Amino acid sequence: MALKRIIPCLLLRDGGLVKTRKFKDSTYIGDPINAVKIFNEKEVDELIFLDIDATKEGKEPPYDLIYDIATECFMPFCYGGGVKNVDQVRKLISSGAEKIAINSAAFYNPQFIKDAVAVFGSSTIVVSIDYKKNIFGKSYVYVNGGKKSTKKEPLEYAKEMEALGAGELLINSIERDGIMGGYDVNLIRKISDAVSIPVIASGGAGCINDFKKAFQEGKASAVTAGSFFVFQGKKKGVLISYPGAEEIKEIISK
Repeated sequence: MALKRIIPCLLLRDGGLVKTRKFKDSTYIGDPINAVKIFNEKEVDELIFLDIDATKEGKEPPYDLIYDIATECFMPFCYGGGVKNVDQVRKLISSGAEKIAINSAAFYNPQFIKDAVAVFGSSTIVVSIDYKKNIFGKSYVYVNGGKKSTKKEPLEYAKEMEALGAGELLINSIERDGIMGGYDVNLIRKISDAVSIPVIASGGAGCINDFKKAFQEGKASAVTAGSFFVFQGKKKGVLISYPGAEEIKEIISK
């Protein structure tokens, strides 16, 4: 069985780190290189960086920043944001990213997933799936930074992405983003049961117990969080943290 992972997810905007709520209301957090240095000291196993404006603004991924992060980073990391062709994946890997998260392009051009997997292998390609519920309580996948509905249901879409060759799925609840009220464990479990590739739970972590629920009840292979790792206290002061070794043992134990 693959080792369960607890992964900080850091959002990039104009070269800096931000945190959002429901994909809106971004708060500046600090410099990504400084954050990487702190996570190095805390011996984090893996990081995820997502450029939240690259797709919406039609920008190229920030290759120079990715190179700077890779130069400083002791752990493997995944990059996502604005990735829509094989050449960009190649440049990002050359810049130091180990995994590439693909979101909007997976919907608009599914063949791209097949092509990327053929060149770089499924272990390199992560499909990021953002979703939210409509007024009737039905969940749909959204692209373009959470702005456009695909009219596809997350469970069926996840199966489609696995069939295309994706090596991992990052399942992110837009409505729970930054709220720190817990993961959508029910949907995570349904997707985990339906696919054979690793599922990363994202959106809503507010406490250690949320991680445990995602692993135990949601059957997630990994969990990721942003606010939990960068905000502290009721006033949400910026202070980067990560569970210690004993806490991690408790989280991942059955």
